[in-house]
Amino acid sequence: MGSIWEIDFYSRPILDDNQKKVWEVLVCESALDISTKVDSLFHYAQYCPSTQVNSGWLRTALQEAINQAGKAPIKIRFFRRQMNNMITKACQDLGIPAQPSRRTLVLNQWLEQRMEEVYPQETGYQGGANPSVRLEKPLPQRLPDALEGQQWVFVTLDAADLAEMPEWEIGFGEAFPIELAKVSPETRIPGILIFSPRALPLAGWMSGLELAFLRFDTSVEARLLLETGVTESWIVANIKKPQLLAEAKGFEEAKQKANGVHFIGVQSDPKAEAFAGFWLLQEVNL
Repeated sequence: MGSIWEIDFYSRPILDDNQKKVWEVLVCESALDISTKVDSLFHYAQYCPSTQVNSGWLRTALQEAINQAGKAPIKIRFFRRQMNNMITKACQDLGIPAQPSRRTLVLNQWLEQRMEEVYPQETGYQGGANPSVRLEKPLPQRLPDALEGQQWVFVTLDAADLAEMPEWEIGFGEAFPIELAKVSPETRIPGILIFSPRALPLAGWMSGLELAFLRFDTSVEARLLLETGVTESWIVANIKKPQLLAEAKGFEEAKQKANGVHFIGVQSDPKAEAFAGFWLLQEVNL
């Protein structure tokens, strides 16, 4: 499998000589498994004058990144919806699929680090908070009928146990090195296991969704939601039983203690040794 890239193309808190915001493209490689060495991942950054912010400039910059990396990625993820058209056009011109995604963990950390250490050193720096991304909140959708009515349970693992993931039999999935999330080996990582006789088709469907994170939501009624893409949301389960409510609250509390890290596993039944799907996830604030 080839690499996946994460990109951000947006203005930075720096003014040029004409008092216009300086723009920048950031390109970095996604961490795709638990054993990835974070400092070995490809990174590329280039400032862009405010007068040249267009898909043509971005395409040229991405081509330069590809030249430096030595190989194009199989997919490019981006989290800023307001840049959708420009990023999608530049990627299309290079023949690379562009995917709106909140699974941009390496990029988010790099952006935070640049906000603290790089931009303040630049001439024309304008202090202030990193602008967050305003995300629309469409109504959560029901899971497709073929995927409903599954049995599922809340579970936990020690972070150290995840180091053995390369030895597990997993059909579909994605992970990241636990140190990327600044989590210690003894931290309890919460998750859910979904059991289905159609485990492989279910895992295959989920793998096409650009999984972001799970969350326990009580804004309308108690329910477990799966967040995907940049704004999509799916109802995994409505939670009514007192015991499940307590477990769902425990899941959310454990997730907070684990810096947002959690997981989803898909298996054919509770006795199965293999996973049709396994995803390590992290809820991050964009």
